[in-house]
Amino acid sequence: MKRNGTRIHAVMGEVQSRIASRTYTPGARIPSVRAMAQAMQVSVSTVLEAYERLMAEGVLNSRPGSGFYVAGPVAPLVLTELGPRLDREVDPLWISRQSLVTASDALKPGCGWLPASWMYEAGMRKALRTVARAETLKLTDYASPLGQPPLRQFLSRKLASAGIEAPVEQIMLTDSGTHAIDLICRFLLEPGDTVLVDDPCYFNFHALLKAHRVNIVGIPYTATGPDIEAFGAALLAHAPRLYITNAGVHNPTGATLSAVTAHRLLKLADSSSLVIVEDDIFADFENTPAPRLSAFDGLARVIHIGSFSKTISASIRCGYIAARSDWIESLVDLKIATTFGGGRLAADIIHQAITDGGYRKHMEGVRLRLAEGMDSTVARLRAIGITPWMTPRSGMYVWCQLPQGTDAAALARACLHEGVLLAPGNAFSQSMTAGDFLRFNVAQSGDAKIYEVLKRALNA
Repeated sequence: MKRNGTRIHAVMGEVQSRIASRTYTPGARIPSVRAMAQAMQVSVSTVLEAYERLMAEGVLNSRPGSGFYVAGPVAPLVLTELGPRLDREVDPLWISRQSLVTASDALKPGCGWLPASWMYEAGMRKALRTVARAETLKLTDYASPLGQPPLRQFLSRKLASAGIEAPVEQIMLTDSGTHAIDLICRFLLEPGDTVLVDDPCYFNFHALLKAHRVNIVGIPYTATGPDIEAFGAALLAHAPRLYITNAGVHNPTGATLSAVTAHRLLKLADSSSLVIVEDDIFADFENTPAPRLSAFDGLARVIHIGSFSKTISASIRCGYIAARSDWIESLVDLKIATTFGGGRLAADIIHQAITDGGYRKHMEGVRLRLAEGMDSTVARLRAIGITPWMTPRSGMYVWCQLPQGTDAAALARACLHEGVLLAPGNAFSQSMTAGDFLRFNVAQSGDAKIYEVLKRALNA
């Protein structure tokens, strides 16, 4: 009886999970009793009892001679119910939560940002004092729909220095880089559309795209950019609407796009309706700038985005979108519809900080510290049998393979118990083929305890 009860609950859980993921919507007919029994390899009586209990709970209703149907309003969106169920250690949302809420004394080699002591604190304090003395209007009023002109003018000049022609009127400020991508998804995508991402890629791309109910296809990423043959095959097989990637320093691999790969990629895109989103959040970490798709393309089919949370402050939220003029017009409407007025104060503070003469010197120091941290981290990881996929030329990330037979999720679980937060590879992999990889942030990997904990966990 206990075993049968367990089977009944398994059937109930399967139906409820599909309702939560909106696979079964209100009014939809669910599989017949016989079909569900066959699919779950249980008896017809087990499924019938499960359906009866779900009707008693108001989850289902029946129509004589027709079958069972989902009752009630559409289920609230639960992102973790979309797609395959993941171990919490490789669930992007769980990793983000752990990085944000774990105690301040925890070690976070798996998190995605610089330590607080590495950020531009002095410049931020100076900018806050300057902005605080501004006229009342600047402190209290909404920003213009495109965002504060001084910061957009600065961005236009900065992009021009990278070969990207983006007049001020083709740049719109957003609340963050994530907000920028969300607006672009609202603008270009419908549920069911296909989006290409790098495999591996920044794990929050997966989470955000899930919220837009799209089909996500991963393209293997190489040391010089996406695998061009796989990219071309995906264009033919899926007719994707969007491709989201990093400009400059790639997250999580630390690789950089080559000019040859960039040209081949854009040539393939020309034969399709694909739009490319290039996230340039790590631009100021580069020692030597890598090619930019948006520079080669002239913002015809490439949308260039960025933010300041990795270099100036994650507390002051501000990002931007640079795109062709007609798209900016529609994106402004979406921005107004979803947030009404932008953050005038945030843009003023960021502009004050980034144009301060000290910022350039500060970032020179950060790049030097990152280079030293990269050398040290790579050497210490190699000493315990963890091998870098490649040694990045710049940035904070190094993508590493564990010793043969080691599961990154299990390792992350063991290390978390000792106060070390890791980022397992499958959190970044759409195909779930990076189970023996970890991403390390070299700026957060200086403490010797990290390597002691890793060594113990590897040898356990």
